[in-house]
Amino acid sequence: MSIPSFGAGTFRLTGQTAIDSVRNALDVGYRAIDTAQIYGNEAEVGQAVAQSGIQRGDLFLTTKIWTDNYAKDKLVPSLRASLDKLRTDYVDLTLIHWPAPGNGIALSETLAALAEAKALGLTRQIGISNFNIALTRQAIELLGKGEIATNQIELSPYLQNRKLAAFLKEQGITVTSYMTLAYGKVLKDPVLAAIAARHQATVAQVALAWALQLGYAVIPSSTKRENLASNLLARDLKLDAGDMAQIAALERNGREVDPQGLAPEWD
Repeated sequence: MSIPSFGAGTFRLTGQTAIDSVRNALDVGYRAIDTAQIYGNEAEVGQAVAQSGIQRGDLFLTTKIWTDNYAKDKLVPSLRASLDKLRTDYVDLTLIHWPAPGNGIALSETLAALAEAKALGLTRQIGISNFNIALTRQAIELLGKGEIATNQIELSPYLQNRKLAAFLKEQGITVTSYMTLAYGKVLKDPVLAAIAARHQATVAQVALAWALQLGYAVIPSSTKRENLASNLLARDLKLDAGDMAQIAALERNGREVDPQGLAPEWD
């Protein structure tokens, strides 16, 4: 199993803005696009991909199942509907978006339906999102060792999630970092700004390079073509041990996303 280390996110992008962002991302070199049923932009992502002319086999498309569709009789039909919107026969990765512990559907039922979606060829790989260590352990028991491609979690210089990240690494599960720039808050950080100045880089590039060097996949989004192109350059930025230590010291449990009823008890 393999997860691209760099993709374009589409959270909060709708309508023409979503189309333009994905089109620009593909234009400047992205080949992985991350969306979700709840984002309400799968059709726009599908349109941008179709208009790009890029071969389907060269792309990596991810979507996430929303909590309304966790029941065994809803998950596969909902994914088929997502595929129709995305104008594709399959996605490369399908995730359970939130644990939603109080929604009345057992995790075993949801994950069995997710495994069925994979067996049917609707998705090449399956994974989880926003799962803590205890729930990830359950998912491994239910799906089998090696079946979970990634756990997509909020992770930034301000929320480094070291305990969960270390556990995932130990289990061979890729960490996908979302909100790596903490809604833009890290862009104003003086420590990151000083590191960026030393490397003649942007602060966004430094934060993304930090995550990449820790072995995480990243999916930053932007509505600006120049930012999409600039973010990609983080792949070429090499931070030294001193830089990484300075960034490690920025941890402040700065969680941005914690929806009641959907989120687990965080590690």
